[in-house]
Amino acid sequence: MNVLGLFAPLQLTGGDADPVIWLGLIGVVVLLLLFAVALIVRQYKRCPSNKILVIYGKVGSNRAAQCLHGGGKFVVPLIQSHSYLSLDPLVIEIPLEGALSLNNIRVNVPATFTVGISTDPVLMNNAAERLLNLDERKIRDQAQDIILGQLRLVIATLSIEEINKDREKFMSLINTNVAEEINKIGLVLINVNIRDITDESGYIEAIGKRAAAEAINRAKVEVAQQDRDGAMGQAAADREKDVGVADEVAQATTGRKRAEQQQRVEVAALEAQSIKGEVESKRDLEIATAQREAETVVAAKQAEQQRRIEVSRAEATAVEGENAANAEIAASNAKLAEVRAEAHRVAQVAAAEAKAAILVAEREQELARLQKEQIVQQEIERTRVEIEADAMAERARREAAGQADAILARYNAEAEGTKKVLEAKADGYRRLMEACEADPSLAPTILMIEQLPTIIAEQVKAIQNLNIDKITVWDGGHGAGGNGATADFLSGMISALPPVHELAQQAGIELPSALGKISMNRNGAHPEGGGGEEKGAPEAEPEVGPRA
Repeated sequence: MNVLGLFAPLQLTGGDADPVIWLGLIGVVVLLLLFAVALIVRQYKRCPSNKILVIYGKVGSNRAAQCLHGGGKFVVPLIQSHSYLSLDPLVIEIPLEGALSLNNIRVNVPATFTVGISTDPVLMNNAAERLLNLDERKIRDQAQDIILGQLRLVIATLSIEEINKDREKFMSLINTNVAEEINKIGLVLINVNIRDITDESGYIEAIGKRAAAEAINRAKVEVAQQDRDGAMGQAAADREKDVGVADEVAQATTGRKRAEQQQRVEVAALEAQSIKGEVESKRDLEIATAQREAETVVAAKQAEQQRRIEVSRAEATAVEGENAANAEIAASNAKLAEVRAEAHRVAQVAAAEAKAAILVAEREQELARLQKEQIVQQEIERTRVEIEADAMAERARREAAGQADAILARYNAEAEGTKKVLEAKADGYRRLMEACEADPSLAPTILMIEQLPTIIAEQVKAIQNLNIDKITVWDGGHGAGGNGATADFLSGMISALPPVHELAQQAGIELPSALGKISMNRNGAHPEGGGGEEKGAPEAEPEVGPRA
């Protein structure tokens, strides 16, 4: 196709076409070609070997979809679309129970069916129409319902004997009926596995027992016949056995003797090799031990020799020093011969200087030795101790600083908490006073009532530690008011406790009337035992509430 011919009318009449226009036209053509290629590549769908490509939309007259197994096909945009059907097998468990057989006996036939989508063109179209875009669970449910119905239908046409004995016929009917029905939705039957057949009445078990009994009886007859034949053949076999056994015993004895002889020879050879190896090992060990001892002795001798050489060198150095000193002494003696008195003095001075120099040299040598052997080590130890002490001191300072910070933080927290509590109490007391503004005496009374449990607990402590094992009361019946000595004893014990009303009076607080009032006698004292009204006391109210 001449592409440039398409644009011939666009040529300018007055001369050659503008090159820019031509380049633009060529670019547009290239872009259109690339777009077409990309569209073809994108819309060309390939079908894997384990799937079915289903193209639906406008695929032809009288067809809902076009199915393709393998290969590929171009899907026209806008008017066609595509999807896939998986060919993976589906394993379906059929727990069939209570199916009615031909002789009206209910049987249980648990089975496993393996099905899959068929690649037959007709069945592929059925699957595309009924199973497209369904998940595996829904496909399995549809197939299970169909298989259950057909399996019950097959069992209803067969008796128990036919189901139990003629399994081939049973399986043939299942394959025919089930396959025909599942083909309608595009599935094909791959395999059927009947696990076990049982019935509720035990009929199959009885049939099995009868067959087992018949088999046992036949086996007994066959066993008796075989016993007879065996007895007849046993005699002949025994005769042949005796001859053969004697022959085999003789051969076995000969072979055993040969084997024992060979064993003794091989054991002796192995023992000889073992002894030889043991002797060689012991010899090698002794040689190696001697060599190591010799090397140790040589090393010790060399060390002793080196030590002696060093000592001799030190002694030679000392002798040279002594010879030099003697030379100086000899020079001094020569001068002493010339001038006796001066020489004697010079000799004494020289001797003293020489001794001082020797002492100084010895002192320097001793100091150097001490510096090397002791002082340096002590300096190192002192430095190590100083470093450890500094580290311990720093750690102690850090720990003390940390503890101080922790204590300060705890005290700050406690102070803050105490401050909050006091502020809350102050706010509560302020609100209490505002609430009792009409009757100011009511506020102390309320606070006193709030502390009553604590006051009563303190009163109880007065007698809580009394260990009273036994109380004997001699009651002559002469107690005041006819109450008896027992009541007087208990009343006296209770009266020993600090009265709540007296505590309130001492605090300048009047308790509410619900807690009772104090009965006063003529002397202004409480009656004994917290009893009733004292005789002759004017306008005394009886004590209503408990004292403690």
